Amino acid sequence: MSKTPDLLILAEHADLMKKLNAWDIAYHQNDAPIVDDATYDAARRRAIEIETEYPELARGGASEHVGAAVSEKFKSYPHSVPMLSISDVFNKAEVADWFNKLSDKDIFIELKVDGVSYAARYEHGRLVRGLTRGSGVAGEDITANLRTISDIPQQLRGDFPDVIEIRGEVYMSRADFLALNAAADASGDKVFANPRNAAAGSLRQLNPGVTAARRLSAFAYTYGELSERTWATQSEYFDKLESWGFKTTRAWAHHAHSLDEIQRVYNDTMMIRPDIPFDIDGLVLKVNNVDIQERMGARANSPRWEVAYKFPAARGITTLRDITIQVGRTGVLTPVAELEPINIGGVLVSRATLHNADEIVRLGIKVGDKVIVQRAGDVIPQIVGVAESAPNATAFIFPDKCPVCGGNVVQESGQVARRCVNTLGCPAQRIGELEHFVSRKGFDIEGLGTKQLELFISRGWISNAADIFTLIARHGDEIKRLDGFGEKSVSNLNASIERARDIELHRFLFAIGIPEVGEVTAKILARAFGTLDALRAAPVWKLKQIDGIGEVMADEIVSFFADAHNNAILDELLNQVKISESAPVAAVQSGPLAGKKVVLTGTLANYTRDAAREILERLGARVQGSVSAKTDIVLAGADAGSKLDKAQQLGITIWSESDFEKAIENQ
Repeated sequence: MSKTPDLLILAEHADLMKKLNAWDIAYHQNDAPIVDDATYDAARRRAIEIETEYPELARGGASEHVGAAVSEKFKSYPHSVPMLSISDVFNKAEVADWFNKLSDKDIFIELKVDGVSYAARYEHGRLVRGLTRGSGVAGEDITANLRTISDIPQQLRGDFPDVIEIRGEVYMSRADFLALNAAADASGDKVFANPRNAAAGSLRQLNPGVTAARRLSAFAYTYGELSERTWATQSEYFDKLESWGFKTTRAWAHHAHSLDEIQRVYNDTMMIRPDIPFDIDGLVLKVNNVDIQERMGARANSPRWEVAYKFPAARGITTLRDITIQVGRTGVLTPVAELEPINIGGVLVSRATLHNADEIVRLGIKVGDKVIVQRAGDVIPQIVGVAESAPNATAFIFPDKCPVCGGNVVQESGQVARRCVNTLGCPAQRIGELEHFVSRKGFDIEGLGTKQLELFISRGWISNAADIFTLIARHGDEIKRLDGFGEKSVSNLNASIERARDIELHRFLFAIGIPEVGEVTAKILARAFGTLDALRAAPVWKLKQIDGIGEVMADEIVSFFADAHNNAILDELLNQVKISESAPVAAVQSGPLAGKKVVLTGTLANYTRDAAREILERLGARVQGSVSAKTDIVLAGADAGSKLDKAQQLGITIWSESDFEKAIENQ
């Protein structure tokens, strides 16, 4: 009998999933990671630990999650075969745990290229469609952009299957990355943080001409849908890829048959890593025999027959020049290390987050010290310790006044964060709130970025979110006379603001910045209540009854709507915008699925996973993430794995897609 999670566990898991979803969107959709790999991996591991102990939390959790939802600006197509991620291992013990379970010890070792995954579908040798990984179930259509990359052939050579989906990695070499940034810096354009971000930003362009102007490269390494397989091993597949016209990482590939050999390749690759002309963040270890790969199958989101043996973060030593304070939209003061610029892994690092006052104490750092800096995951810089204490170093004293507005700074009991209490008068908080309000997941107002908001706030033209919708009417002529503006830019801004007046409820809830409420929670609330008025009137006990809303979230939501200032702003907003509201989804009380606990596994031909889940829930079913003795039905599509096996062992009813469609008809 499975245990029931208590409120603390529910709140912790909800918080972890909120963070992971936000981090996935930043990485996969926005090409701008906001945390390092180590932080992400630790959060994901903890979420999976909780889901293992409490399987009912696995539905939509870290155990099932791959990538991020497809961006709305691209067309979306389902992957014919799910595009799974690779499980990470970080040390010898974890490699051994995987390796010792294998029946075949012939391991093919490839470089783990730090780029952007792609899937290129070929029919009769001709490239017909290209997709990003997306959610793993569906991807973004980037066909036109893939056609601009010379390493991805338009027409295959030689003997090839009638249908094959080639999968690989688009990347940018370090030399091309440095040249791109140098040109961008000279022209005042966006400078990318690292080659991976540059490749992602270049590949996911609506204008293929932009992609073509960037020097992107690509490797191929695996396949998805396939009409016929004529190779027995991964090594032979590399031979096929090269014969068809693709580039592979063959030059750095190895075979291994023992743990010692794997570790030797790992150590040797670490030594030559700086000389490899593109970024890598580890090795991929694969069972070489493809028949065995197919028999081993996959877990919910990763194959069993391969793992990624990750490298440690790149490090360097430099001087800590100063510690400055940033103030966020919630008033949290975040210390930032100002560093003597240092090149770490091809990126010039001059700043690093210090998170909070406790972290400064833990690290024992002082201004003037030589500090050890690492680009964790080769992306986000962080200080990991002191390399050499300076004799004249000065300890940092955390301010008791906000550096932006002079408001008092408090640290609430049991929390590490220190906040500016001047929530109404602090310009930094106001800018942060409005940046969140106009962001893509909120009102999506183009042309109203940080610089514009700072300018309009400083002139007194915007003091809250509602002011945005009367900005042009009140100050349009004045804005046209400002440097950098003109008739066309003001007209474009006005059009963007007008488009934003009609908004869906979940986007509105995200935009107004309720503490603890991110994109996923906003959708849960919108579905549960249907209207803003219903949510504003909801008591704590009712919120806590909603799956996915924990005690902390419920308290924050009620407190937000009880605040007089917030209500005044909301009332002003509602005079300016129209929210697309809908009645809450009521659970069906009768029918073949009412009250049934259902598990989805495999790939359905006519439904995405999200669409099938929505239909099941609308018909009264409770969709779960894992199979247990309490499961009533397992809906199994193509390539169903361990969940189907477990269902058969437990004697649980198994439905095919046609059974599912009959249930829909009979409802």
